[in-house]
Amino acid sequence: MTRSQATCRRLWQAIPPAYRTGHCFTDFWGAYQAVIPEEQHIAAGKETGETAHVERWNNTLRQRLARFVRKTLSFSKSLVMHEACLKIFLHRCNVERAISFRRLHRVG
Repeated sequence: MTRSQATCRRLWQAIPPAYRTGHCFTDFWGAYQAVIPEEQHIAAGKETGETAHVERWNNTLRQRLARFVRKTLSFSKSLVMHEACLKIFLHRCNVERAISFRRLHRVG
């Protein structure tokens, strides 16, 4: 993929509308300013830490779900399988977080 404004626009349009309503913290790539609505876009450098949680999540996803890394034997060309595995992974993460929260706060 190129880092063109057209590529950025295609990526933005691929995001479900419900998720396109939040604020977006990005780096200073010019295409972001042209595509993401100004009231939602916040450009921030790495030193601010504003994009760190998203980068951490992307790294966790790549490490735990090898199918999201193109150059691996686990890579599947099936969108259905990608979606199924992602949903299972997200469900498991949410269950684990809920258990940790309950233990930490002695709830339930």
